[in-house]
Amino acid sequence: MTTTEGRKSARPRRGGSGPEGSERRQSLLATAAGLFADNGFSATTVREIADAAGVLPGSLYHHFDSKEAIVDELLSSYLDQLVATYQKIIAEPTPSDLTLSRLIIAAFESLVDHRAAVIVLQHEQLQLSRFPRFAYLAQREAEVERIWTDVIRQGVEEGVFRRYPEPGIVYRHARDCISAVARWYRDDGELTIADVAKRYLTLLLHGLNT
Repeated sequence: MTTTEGRKSARPRRGGSGPEGSERRQSLLATAAGLFADNGFSATTVREIADAAGVLPGSLYHHFDSKEAIVDELLSSYLDQLVATYQKIIAEPTPSDLTLSRLIIAAFESLVDHRAAVIVLQHEQLQLSRFPRFAYLAQREAEVERIWTDVIRQGVEEGVFRRYPEPGIVYRHARDCISAVARWYRDDGELTIADVAKRYLTLLLHGLNT
């Protein structure tokens, strides 16, 4: 698997390295992320991003060499952080049902800071994966699935989880349900993301049986 360090070092970031340059870069990234989530990556132009950010397109290119570079940083930052969190969770010696619960909670918590990235992945992953620079998307997806399914299989062996449905089905169900929350969840609503995670845990681990 291509390492994150190798992928990023081969394509260095542009823009100023000082606090002001970094702050401007993050502001542009956040603006673009919102447009990608609302309108789609393909439908969003560089000019629209620049207009929304209140800068000239040339200023945008000072920080990112292309629209693809913007979405690349958006997605890679999200996936790198998520996988690092997952790896930290599974490194701790906890029962498999607790480990799975922690993975689920971490997935929900990631929606707070990475909502746009989750939505872009939902709708654009297949298209983006056709380009070599986004080959890591499939690699990261496979790594996340392996982490989850290994925990589920361990739970089956321990007698904590039933053997049916298969671990891969359980993972995909959880992944799709959690990703869909990014579309409707608002942090100013009645439920916190922790509340939503708790309810989903109850549904997944205990089902609808009384």
